[in-house]
Amino acid sequence: MNSARPWPTLVVASALTLACAVAAGVAGSAAGTELTRGPSTAELRAAAEREVAERWLTWPPGRIFPATLPYSAEQGGTERASRVGISRHTACGDSVDAAVAEFLSAGGCRGVLRATYVDALRGVLVTIGVVAMRDALGAERAKSAFADTGKPVPGLVPLAFRGTVADRFTSAVRQAGSVRQAGPYLVLTTAGQVDGRPGDAADEPRPAIFAFAAEISEHVLTGLSAPRMPDCSAEEWQC
Repeated sequence: MNSARPWPTLVVASALTLACAVAAGVAGSAAGTELTRGPSTAELRAAAEREVAERWLTWPPGRIFPATLPYSAEQGGTERASRVGISRHTACGDSVDAAVAEFLSAGGCRGVLRATYVDALRGVLVTIGVVAMRDALGAERAKSAFADTGKPVPGLVPLAFRGTVADRFTSAVRQAGSVRQAGPYLVLTTAGQVDGRPGDAADEPRPAIFAFAAEISEHVLTGLSAPRMPDCSAEEWQC
């Protein structure tokens, strides 16, 4: 039997073999390029967003809540609020009033970090609460549940520390509050006076003495939400 193939068949077979070889070469080249190329702009942006969203978990508490925070004094100049303590508890429902806890849950609350500060004159206490939400949309929606008029209720529950200047900082002492949002974070404040006087027993409202609370919270929020250029060679990044 003559096993020779007709010429057209040989041509087609040769062409197919060549095409497969070229395709394999292109695929291998593409795979090599994919493995060796640097991250794209979209990948860098995604890495930056992930890093920001995880800061509440990955940053040490003292980085989120510095030992002191600057603010503008009533009489001019700059003063610094001092940190009294940081809470170890992060449960969403335990850190805010019940009336707003459900809104945090619905928006995908991941945790709440709290720290209490005292002003330079040691007369006013402020608890700052960092609420980590699932995403920016959830944070924006949850923000609407909190009073934006300066009233402390419904809002953040004060954080007291026994044996310190914040020993008597209970919910009844609250006189002012604030809420800010950036990215997946809400930053709340609640403020009252060191002497423990109930908010409804204050002789005369003095909103100016509590104004610094929102200012120091802005420092905390900016630090948490400001994006950074990814450094894919560093262990903290996943590009």
